[in-house]
Amino acid sequence: MTKNDTAPFSMWDIPLALVLLTRLPLPRLPEEAFTRQSRAVWAFPLAGLIVGAMACGIGWIAIWAQLPVFAVAGLIVAALIAITGAMHEDGLADTFDGLWGGFTPERRLEIMKDSHIGTYGVLALLLFQVLRITAIAALVGAEVMTGVLAACVFCRSLMPVLMTFLRNARHSGLSHSVGAPPVSAVLAGLAVAALLALGLLGALALIPMLFAMIASLIVAKIAKAKIGGQTGDILGATQQITEITFLLTLIALI
Repeated sequence: MTKNDTAPFSMWDIPLALVLLTRLPLPRLPEEAFTRQSRAVWAFPLAGLIVGAMACGIGWIAIWAQLPVFAVAGLIVAALIAITGAMHEDGLADTFDGLWGGFTPERRLEIMKDSHIGTYGVLALLLFQVLRITAIAALVGAEVMTGVLAACVFCRSLMPVLMTFLRNARHSGLSHSVGAPPVSAVLAGLAVAALLALGLLGALALIPMLFAMIASLIVAKIAKAKIGGQTGDILGATQQITEITFLLTLIALI
């Protein structure tokens, strides 16, 4: 065990967060970095900021090219999906297939692990991506692209909350390998995310953050009732649901 294992912060936390949450071509990290997987969750919002900035960069190019707002929004979502390798979207589909496709916790977990996608998953993907593109198109039209950045940041601070306060429902997978983050790392991530969101949107970010937290609580309650805890798929679904909740709430306020 290295000295950095129990340190609150490390120089490896941000690149490690990017390794865990994206498919960016990053340099190979040393083995010691991966001993901090559960502590590096405080940097998840910073990974979200980088992901969102890259996607919004594509959006600004599309705006400069005078593309319609829905085309701009579609390109931003496509960039978000490409940068993350669609891991969150995959988790959303698997979550809906499993939680509503099975009648016992064991069967639901089995369905969620299956690489095939079912009717619930397809419908969830279609509905949520339509909502996502529509929401971003409304923000582009209002010239509030910072809302996309704030949503990308804050929704990634909520996944570690579930990782800490819900037990892992299976003894395998990415969520299990990362482990339960310490409360201090979770609170640090929430603080970083809140400060960034407020810096981007000002007081306008408060209500979207509140509704995103409520949405994550609902996901946690459903997951606990149906499979007894969380999995990587549940975390992916949480990211998608809270991001869309944040964006829709922001649009309602604007």
